[in-house]
Amino acid sequence: MTVHEGVRFLKRDPIMKKVIDSVGDYTLKKRNHHFAVLVESIISQQLATRAAEVIFQRFKDLYPKFPTAPEILATKKSKLRSVGLSSMKTEYLMDLAIHMDQGKIRLGTLSKMTDEEVVLQLTQVKGIGRWTAEMFLIFSLNRPDVLPVHDLGLQKGVQKAFSLDVLPKPSEVDKIGMRWKPYRSIATWYLWKSLEKFDRIG
Repeated sequence: MTVHEGVRFLKRDPIMKKVIDSVGDYTLKKRNHHFAVLVESIISQQLATRAAEVIFQRFKDLYPKFPTAPEILATKKSKLRSVGLSSMKTEYLMDLAIHMDQGKIRLGTLSKMTDEEVVLQLTQVKGIGRWTAEMFLIFSLNRPDVLPVHDLGLQKGVQKAFSLDVLPKPSEVDKIGMRWKPYRSIATWYLWKSLEKFDRIG
């Protein structure tokens, strides 16, 4: 699968063609540091983009380089909370680090798994739900056919593209998205980018 093939396929849909022509080139870059992506995902949950960026940078500043799971486990929880992490997110980070340290999750093997197997692996961790696992599939593993139907940005992108009066339900997004299979990740990226607030996405 190449991005070019995916974009060409999606342009067969007149509505998606308008979105693609408006947004321009597909520029999503793969993020190879899987552990860092998961840590950032936990830290960023339910925060405005700027606030999430500040806290994630403060977290990184606690260490000479990005920490390993054992290094996070060796960090006092009070020190983690001092950078702006809630008690709950501190527990989530610790749980991720425990899973990594004990070998319950082996990031190097995820690329060999199916999308659903990756979701099942990652959602063992407290604080990692299906949405976070789907973001990992898109941004870290570059899987081509992920449609995160519960994502509010995607729902708003579909609503705008199809001129819907109300925000579509996840089941409606799923039904509409079937026309973009097997390139639903690329369609999702374009629908995100069609919204002004997502201008900074990869």
